[in-house]
Amino acid sequence: MAGSDVPHSVLTDQPRGTAVLRSQGHDVARYVWKPDVPLAMSPRPYLHPVRTLAGITVTDAAPDSHRHQFGISIAAPDVAGRNFWGGRTFVAGHGPAWLDNHGIQHHQRWLRHAPDALAHTLRWTDARDTVLLHERRSITCRPIDRTAWSLSVHTQLTNATDGPLPIRSPIAHGRVGAGYGGFFWRGPTADRVRILSPAGTDVRSVHGSTAAWVAVTGTGADGSWTMLFVHPDETTVHDRWFVRARDYLGVCSSVTWDRPLVLAPGEMIIKRVTTLIVDGSPSFAAATELADSVRQAP
Repeated sequence: MAGSDVPHSVLTDQPRGTAVLRSQGHDVARYVWKPDVPLAMSPRPYLHPVRTLAGITVTDAAPDSHRHQFGISIAAPDVAGRNFWGGRTFVAGHGPAWLDNHGIQHHQRWLRHAPDALAHTLRWTDARDTVLLHERRSITCRPIDRTAWSLSVHTQLTNATDGPLPIRSPIAHGRVGAGYGGFFWRGPTADRVRILSPAGTDVRSVHGSTAAWVAVTGTGADGSWTMLFVHPDETTVHDRWFVRARDYLGVCSSVTWDRPLVLAPGEMIIKRVTTLIVDGSPSFAAATELADSVRQAP
């Protein structure tokens, strides 16, 4: 547990193109806004490492199992045929395949750059620099108590083309259960994993649900930690959760599931996800109370 006797943790050796977020005197996350990532991994800004107040890292980036997954990011496997997720593309009737269709998220300009809040604009382009989406993204961290802090990610995505812009998950191409695309967390390796949610306490119950929150607890050599993902308002109340705990830990708040989300020219979607990063393993009642506090916050 984090407490006054725990030394304040610091993220050292800050590379260029990164920003550090702080909460309660701790460096709790590094935002890589100018990543050095191969095109095949769909370069995009991401948060890694993200850490508890006690200093436990609760994200993974470019792991051996899925090199295209990076901490916490906004990613989409199919935006008008372009892959902003990274790795292979699922092709109907064929399966995953390497295609020359990877997109890039480019930082444009900072709107805010503070120790507890970042905001900037981005362009989503294909490899030929054709702009598909304009984005305004904000990331805010706030203290909760001595063992927890919150990370809020708010994104506004606007169709930058002069025609309809479809956004699809692999389910729309026939890949069963693969409803990912949107806010995505790649978790670290853990010896034991526990899942809690109003929808149930296992992946089968929670995956594909529209539960108000989902919590994942991991236990390893450094102790226990919990990631509590909350849909805090009407922007995400109907969005489904993609949850995976086999092979790797991952949670996605999906912008679309089995049907394409089609944006008209100039149309915008707004999404907000709040994550509570907690030392320890809260009970269902405690997790519910924490989630409710986020949903009731102004």
